[in-house]
Amino acid sequence: MPAGVYLSATMGIGTAGSKAPGVPPCGRLGSQCQGLRVTLRVGSLEEGATSLDHEATWLLGHTGQITFGELWEHEGDLYVEAALHVSCRHLEVGDGRARCRAHRFTGPIPRGPRRQEQPLQLGGDRFVLVHDRKNAVRTIPPPRRGLPILDSATGWSGEPNPCLSAPCRTADNVRGSACCRDLQIEIMCTKRQRKLEALVRSRRSPYLCKIDREGAFSIEAEMISTCGYLEPDGVACSLHGRSREDGRPAKPDLCSEWPPKGKGLHPGCVFGPRQQQRRRGRRDSMPSVQI
Repeated sequence: MPAGVYLSATMGIGTAGSKAPGVPPCGRLGSQCQGLRVTLRVGSLEEGATSLDHEATWLLGHTGQITFGELWEHEGDLYVEAALHVSCRHLEVGDGRARCRAHRFTGPIPRGPRRQEQPLQLGGDRFVLVHDRKNAVRTIPPPRRGLPILDSATGWSGEPNPCLSAPCRTADNVRGSACCRDLQIEIMCTKRQRKLEALVRSRRSPYLCKIDREGAFSIEAEMISTCGYLEPDGVACSLHGRSREDGRPAKPDLCSEWPPKGKGLHPGCVFGPRQQQRRRGRRDSMPSVQI
């Protein structure tokens, strides 16, 4: 793909400026009221196939409110087209009609970006995951020797599994499996793409929030979008303990990494300092099988 295409493929380019844009300059009600089509950066090709496969599997696993397209490479980075299904905070809907509070547009309720079925668990130990920087279907049998997993009542050394009834919650106050229901995303958006940035910043919080620009070419945000690898109980991970054909874990590394010094934990996380004090015999570090 030609240089710079990914920077302007999803929205028009506006004028440059140092301050974050305010109300998006929309001309009418449209699909942007219900969601946005964007380009997400997965990572650098310098990280290698092993790392990128894990990062891409983790990102593309969060299918709850994101529809993903195909992965593609450009100038040393891996990207994916995506539709973020989060409505604009200025949109009001009632009695079959829509109204924009910012521009006072009214009309029929607009359709958002198309949602597509994205099954990741295909049955018979078959899963969709990223292999060699591409989506692939792989048969991944469970380990011969069972590991403690979150859909059992007990975990490590027969102790009750703390995550089964954990009071952790995401920013929308939904309780349970918080670390599997939200994520950080990097949206490709230059400083000149004022309209796109304004549209991103106008999304309804907390479903897309904590938007921050740290560079000239992208903005970061936090989004609530449940992982499609969760078991029906909403707690256990279907990839837990499984390995790829080459011996690599099927489960992304990010799912088992412990935040430095307990930072970045969700409220109510059982591995947080306050919760640990309430539990006797708790380990000081995060076990590798907790999620």
